[in-house]
Order: sequence, then C-alpha cells, then structure tokens
Amino acid sequence: MSLTLRPAVRSDAAQILAFITELADYERARHEVVASLADIEHSLFDEGSTVRSLICERDGQAIGFAVYFYSYSTWLGRNGIYLEDLYITPEQRGDGAGRQLLRHIAREAVEKGCGRLEWSVLDWNEPAIGFYQSLGAEPQDEWIRYRLDGERLRQFAEG
Repeated sequence: MSLTLRPAVRSDAAQILAFITELADYERARHEVVASLADIEHSLFDEGSTVRSLICERDGQAIGFAVYFYSYSTWLGRNGIYLEDLYITPEQRGDGAGRQLLRHIAREAVEKGCGRLEWSVLDWNEPAIGFYQSLGAEPQDEWIRYRLDGERLRQFAEG
C-alpha cells in the first residue's frame, strides 16, 4: 500500500473541511466548526495565504491532512512552524502515516532553518500524547494558552 504526501490544492478544500469536521467530532467540539468551504478555499489557497497544507494519500485515496504556518521566536531569533492540525482517519492509523506526515513538516522546518516545531494537544487525548512522546516531543506545561475570539475579540479591538 503506497503512501503519498503532497501539497494540498484548491480542489482538496472540500476534503480538508471534511477532515476538519471529523477531527472536531473526535475532539468533542463539532459545534465550534464554523468554517465554510469558501473559508477554507480563501484561507488556504488564495494568493497571499500564509498557511500551508498537506494531503496524505494511500493508494490515491486521501486518508489525512496537515495544516501549518510559520511562526517566530524572538528568543531564538528564528522562525518556527506551528502545526495547527494533523489528522489521519481512524481506520488508517497505526502504520506510520501520521509519523510520515509530521516528519515531512519537521524536514521542512530543518531545511528552512527553523528553531522549533510546535503544536497543541488536548490534555485528555492519550493516544495523541503517547504518539508525540514516542517521537521525543515534550509538553510545555509552564505555558498557558490564552485566546480572544468572536465577540470578545471584536469588543477588545474596538476599545
């Protein structure tokens, strides 16, 4: 069974949105997915997009994806990569597809001189935590992530 990783293209937008929805279902947050097909097309594929995406295929069939973007560390004085999503369909897990997808992004980070590759994982997602620890990744427990979104973001921005 042949595994292929390739950059996503605009015609993959519907599949990417389907994977995003599957991932949100798994993460018990389906109600938080408000992205439309047009949103995915625009944010990932319009000129000037700062986001990159990959499709993982087995024998020509899409089985997963990754979405990531470049970040910056003032302490390192170098770019990094932030992995927003990595997803492999449940029936295709366990044979290295996720590892290959993540390794592809890690190689890009090294080739581009990035100082780090980072991502977040829900604290209850033991299979993902085990997978990431098996790669040698370490949790950054001393940092607490904060977010402003929706109405709170708008209100703050308006002052």
